[in-house]
Amino acid sequence: MHAQEAQAQPETLNIVQATIANQLSIDESTVAPATKFVDLGDNSLDTVEIMMALEEEFGVSIGESEAYNISTVQDAADLIEKVKTEAEAAA
Repeated sequence: MHAQEAQAQPETLNIVQATIANQLSIDESTVAPATKFVDLGDNSLDTVEIMMALEEEFGVSIGESEAYNISTVQDAADLIEKVKTEAEAAA
């Protein structure tokens, strides 16, 4: 299953954008769905910290292999939506 299969809900995308902006100490208005992490000045350590913050924010666990497939803000939001949906279905 690919992260892109689940389209993130608007509220999920908003929280992801805010979390990324907070982690990178940048203005939230610069974090658009199509924005690539590298374009935000993100490095691999930042990505790990962002994913950990998102896991904590949403109460989910993201697999390392799934996290490697993320390149844009939308990818991150879609992955969170997918993981949330799977967790809710398993509960």
